[in-house]
Amino acid sequence: MNKKILCIPAAAWGAMAVTALLLYLFPQVDIAVSSLFYSPETGFEQGGTLWERFIYHSVGVVLTAVYVGALLLWLYNRVSGRALLAFNGRKLLYIALVAALGSGIFVNLVLKQNWGRPRPDQTTLFGSDRQFTPAFVMSDQRGKSFSSGHTSGAFAPLALIFLARRHRKSVAFAVLVYGTAVSVARIAAGGHFFSDVLVSIMIMYIVSGVLYARLFGCDGVSNTKG
Repeated sequence: MNKKILCIPAAAWGAMAVTALLLYLFPQVDIAVSSLFYSPETGFEQGGTLWERFIYHSVGVVLTAVYVGALLLWLYNRVSGRALLAFNGRKLLYIALVAALGSGIFVNLVLKQNWGRPRPDQTTLFGSDRQFTPAFVMSDQRGKSFSSGHTSGAFAPLALIFLARRHRKSVAFAVLVYGTAVSVARIAAGGHFFSDVLVSIMIMYIVSGVLYARLFGCDGVSNTKG
């Protein structure tokens, strides 16, 4: 039996809890992953490269396309009286809330602005002057590494996976590939640790599940028009 808690499988909750505990107990994992992209001579040399900048700046474009597309689809259904893709106002609200609450408020305003964890390229481990701190440990180093804002934005379309029915696997594949590309780019540029991006992914997954449970329940999407 695949028991779900707030629309998220119990096994997934367990996996996230174990992952968070391991990230806290073994901070050397963060150092090891960042070291793969760092050279004492050249630093994080992928930072500023064409591919890294392209992916970095793509997040705003992709999110704009998703939310403008969702808004236009809702307007079309309202004006035409149709139900194309069964898309209604509640689904539009859900998509917007996942991004606003998960990425906008929880990650970018609450965590990044207050946690203090320095970015990899700001630490003494990687050629700068601030002290490394593990994930989940608040710091006085005035950094904004924990957690990753770009990763949270890239994974905001997780909401589409919860809403999708006929093409869920295809939607999930696209979201995961893009989100992973953004996350790798941020690590390679020295902008975030491995734990920063993982925490942001988990936050967006949890927010998506909790909001879906609140708006639709876990047995199916409401077809209420609005």
